[in-house]
Amino acid sequence: MRPITVREVEEIIFEVAKQRFSFDEPIPDFGTRYANILESCLESPFQTFEGKDLYPGLAAKTGVMFYLMVKNHPFQNGNKRIAMASLFYALFENKKWLNVNTQELYNFAMWVAQSPPQAKKQTVDYIEQFLNKHIVVLKE
Repeated sequence: MRPITVREVEEIIFEVAKQRFSFDEPIPDFGTRYANILESCLESPFQTFEGKDLYPGLAAKTGVMFYLMVKNHPFQNGNKRIAMASLFYALFENKKWLNVNTQELYNFAMWVAQSPPQAKKQTVDYIEQFLNKHIVVLKE
């Protein structure tokens, strides 16, 4: 897996979230995002320690990216929606998808958003398990 770029978030993911995941609260313009937070969310999954990935594998990397985008609020509004679109984009780029119904996915995103910050490790571990359970290979 390669990192998602800020440009991809701006030109693809952000637009998909605005068009497809628009609810009662609009997503503000991309330019209103908080400086450097998005970059951190996108780069953190690729951290290493002593030459080893801290988040090995697709589910671990996309899971921690999703967690950070939800919890660190890189945008003024729409963080869960943009995080979900980013997750879908990362999976699609790796020829994967999620086989899960919309309500379960909504509940999952809300659960992550409401999780206590001091339970980050447990939450990220659960996200990885959830993704591993529901990731499927895209058919060509």
